[in-house]
Amino acid sequence: MQKINFIKSKYIFSNKPIKRLNNVKNKTELLKKLKLKIENVENCELKKNAKNLVFSSGDHNSSLMLVGEGPGQREDEMGIPFVGDAGKLLDKMLKAINIDRNKTYVTNVVNYRPPNNRKPNQSEINFYSPFLMEHISIINPKIIILLGSCAMETFFGDKTKISNMRGHWKNIIINNRSYLAMVTFHPAYLLRQADQKKKSWIDLKEIKKKINEFKISI
Repeated sequence: MQKINFIKSKYIFSNKPIKRLNNVKNKTELLKKLKLKIENVENCELKKNAKNLVFSSGDHNSSLMLVGEGPGQREDEMGIPFVGDAGKLLDKMLKAINIDRNKTYVTNVVNYRPPNNRKPNQSEINFYSPFLMEHISIINPKIIILLGSCAMETFFGDKTKISNMRGHWKNIIINNRSYLAMVTFHPAYLLRQADQKKKSWIDLKEIKKKINEFKISI
């Protein structure tokens, strides 16, 4: 073993493999603790009016993480994100670039359904933001796809416009880690504005290009 001192920092080189924090067992336990933490939140109107906590779906070892807005009625009933019409469209979008939805990891900005499927307001986004940041830190993906304006505003503020942000790679910093992220349209928006699907397709091709560049198997 060799020690090198550089700018008052200590780097240790060893032939032994490093034990990573986010191995499979630790991820499972950390996710359980996070889910329990969200289940136990108090003074949350979303929780009071929802049927189920909607935490996540997919492979927690995936390098691709998708962040949506909030659960809809179908998601609230089943406790799983993106299982309604928007979820079906998301499946088709991913399949179009040869990605199996089950090999991605999916969650939302808020974990309980907003009444009447409305967009989460800023106070709700702020309330659930620490949970989302912890969620991302646990999964530690290589790429994050932010679906819709709500997910975008969580990281870039409510002064940003999705028309300007979508399709461009951005770096977001969480707990001193940098994550590559792209904003694109939410599938629910595309169901209402079908003419925007052509822009979404451009984004999807860029995402697939980056996946190939990173040699991510998915």
